[in-house]
Amino acid sequence: MDRSVQTAEAMVRVLDEEGVVVDPTLEPDLPADFLWRAFEGMLTVRAIDERMLMLQRQGRIAFYGAATGQEAAVVGSGLALAPQDWVFPALREVGVALLRGYSLQDLAHQLFGTRDDILKGRQMPCHYSDRRVHHVAWSSCVGNQVPQAVGAAMAARYLGDPVVVMAYLGDGATSEGDFHVAMNFAAVFRAPVVFFCQNNQWAISVPVSRQTASETIAVKAVAYGMEGVRVDGNDLLAVYQVTRRAVEKARAGGGPTLIEAFTYRIGAHSTSDDPSRYRNPEEVERWRQRDPIERFRRYLIRKGLWDADREQALVQRIRDDLMAAVQKAESTPPPPVESLFEDVYATPPWHLREQQTALEAYLREKARWTDP
Repeated sequence: MDRSVQTAEAMVRVLDEEGVVVDPTLEPDLPADFLWRAFEGMLTVRAIDERMLMLQRQGRIAFYGAATGQEAAVVGSGLALAPQDWVFPALREVGVALLRGYSLQDLAHQLFGTRDDILKGRQMPCHYSDRRVHHVAWSSCVGNQVPQAVGAAMAARYLGDPVVVMAYLGDGATSEGDFHVAMNFAAVFRAPVVFFCQNNQWAISVPVSRQTASETIAVKAVAYGMEGVRVDGNDLLAVYQVTRRAVEKARAGGGPTLIEAFTYRIGAHSTSDDPSRYRNPEEVERWRQRDPIERFRRYLIRKGLWDADREQALVQRIRDDLMAAVQKAESTPPPPVESLFEDVYATPPWHLREQQTALEAYLREKARWTDP
């Protein structure tokens, strides 16, 4: 068998499920502060998910998509990027944005759609973006961010910028035409892009077995003429190592890589979904026992770096910061109605000015009849 096929079918792993290093040659030499930053990143994602799911069930936000069980894939890949790199996310990459400087307060304003939301309330909750941290907006149309990421990578090359673009996608996106277009173009022109597929085994209610007949998703890279790597997506160190290598290769002109992070979506696809209708609860429980946060905690313990008091203080700080962000967002009014007409034209045309005048007159009349 061709070595590239073997690489794409094998599973890269640094830690076993007990946090024991299985191959010392693959263990990255990382300082304690870096390891704790990674741990904090995963704990933060878990805390946000728990809080936002509760808020949605209470009717306080409209929509949310959690990354529970996928924290190592999110944080491990995000840590491998440089500040100048650009991210084209899918649904579950809020942890990447936070690592790059997006704040909990910005996230809360976006989820509530407030006046202080940098997107001015124009996107669905959980569809965050921030130019300041090079995190591009995404839509719920599956896979359309992937060719856009390739285009951004080619633009960076033409401009001579030392930028790598990270294109996140799920297993379901590999069935879309956009995936083929992006992979083929990137491989032919050796675009400085990394395709990071979080294979959480379920595209809403469709299992990965109904997405592809390939042995793995990573092996698809071979046909396009690029490197494909399959990694244990619940092993943060393995994810970091594989992604860092792919990013460094792309930055050096070595072309694209497809990474398949094999993981599992513990919860629902989103708050609009009920996975109990199509998944075996025993399967979910088996994967719940493979919690990536617990695996990394065991690794820190074995390294002599874990401290119970430090983790407790860290979790409390995350919860306090999150509570404060939510409270501020909930007390912030919605965007002003005139913002509906902004940011499309430098000089608004007559028909938009007419519509704005009519809307403002209607709102004044409505207030006159409804005010006591």
